[in-house]
Amino acid sequence: MKICVGGTFNRLHKGHRLILSKAFEYAGLNGKVYIGLATGDLVKDKINVKNIDTRKRKLEEYLIKNDFINKSVIVPITDKYGLTLEEDFDAIVISPETEKIAEEINQKRKLKGKKPLKIIKIPYVLADNGNPISSTRINKKEIDENGNLLNRD
Repeated sequence: MKICVGGTFNRLHKGHRLILSKAFEYAGLNGKVYIGLATGDLVKDKINVKNIDTRKRKLEEYLIKNDFINKSVIVPITDKYGLTLEEDFDAIVISPETEKIAEEINQKRKLKGKKPLKIIKIPYVLADNGNPISSTRINKKEIDENGNLLNRD
């Protein structure tokens, strides 16, 4: 299968790692996972986003460590649709945060005469306090990349 996933991947946290591992699981032995790495207007208003080279390097380190590198393609994306409106993907792996975007993608694909993508929704990965892990929370030093609380009161 040809799977796509996208994100900023600013802090490669436990939620990102789950989405990526599920994408490779769905791709199967002979499949490929296309990872859209946000850049340009997608990140310009976000706070503390590392440059694309740093984020790409961290992503590649994860892919190598998990033996996914030969089954992956990292592509910079400058809008929320990335390659999804042009390429023939079988599925998209998303979090609850990006479900509406995946639905938009399928609407636009239908208008272009393309088959809709299977939407594979991965639940939020929760931190120790039951709230979702996010790069924003990591940047604020509330939690680490695994969801462990850092400021216990």
